[in-house]
Amino acid sequence: MGNGLMQSIGENLQFLLVCAVVIAAVIAIAEVFERTLLRGSVARAGKTQYIAICGMLGALAGILYLFDFSVPVLAPEFYKLDFSELPVMIGAFSLGPVAGVVIELVKTLLKLVLKGTSTAFVGDLANFVVGCSFAVPAAIVYHVKKSRGTAVLSLAVGTAVMTVFGSVFNAFYLIPAFSKLYGLPLDAIVGMGNAINPAITSVSTLALFAVAPLNLLKGVLISVPTMLLYKRISRVLHNIIQGGRVAQRQTQG
Repeated sequence: MGNGLMQSIGENLQFLLVCAVVIAAVIAIAEVFERTLLRGSVARAGKTQYIAICGMLGALAGILYLFDFSVPVLAPEFYKLDFSELPVMIGAFSLGPVAGVVIELVKTLLKLVLKGTSTAFVGDLANFVVGCSFAVPAAIVYHVKKSRGTAVLSLAVGTAVMTVFGSVFNAFYLIPAFSKLYGLPLDAIVGMGNAINPAITSVSTLALFAVAPLNLLKGVLISVPTMLLYKRISRVLHNIIQGGRVAQRQTQG
């Protein structure tokens, strides 16, 4: 019993370490692109405005995250969809990929505070990382040359990256981690997928025939309202940034 407890603690600590490394790596990647390829093309907000916008959009995303739902015709019930990436995309398009990651992190932490976890934190890490795999590439493409056409392309690129990366990440890490931390055998998890789609017979086919279609659907569900709402909301965010600059100049003057 003692050995089992120590093993369980060790596995949880290892998972938390992986979470910390992944979060740091995602932020670093976004920062590198923002300082090199996107240098001069990302709107610069004052620290106060930046924190206010990221906090506001992160809170909205966190609330939307609470209303997640399953799509039982595509994937087992523990896989969820939500619309929390919409504020993330608005922020990433307005302030760059780093802001998208920050908003994603605020969203995840807020959801954990308000609702906790039902997947031994694996689902929450998945939501953060897969969400970033959508927002970061999309923001990078969009900020290279801002236009309506580029926005459409960026969302398509983000959806493609999220679909491929999310499937691979699930197959090689998330599903085995969920099995260990949640105490559910891999065969049982695969069996849940097989009950929906007979083609699902292994972890890799679960990722291919359940996770990939789910992420593709998520990309479409987020991309459409992003295109419809971004320009309207961006004007408000732009006014906040400009107001902050004016106030800063007056203070300095």
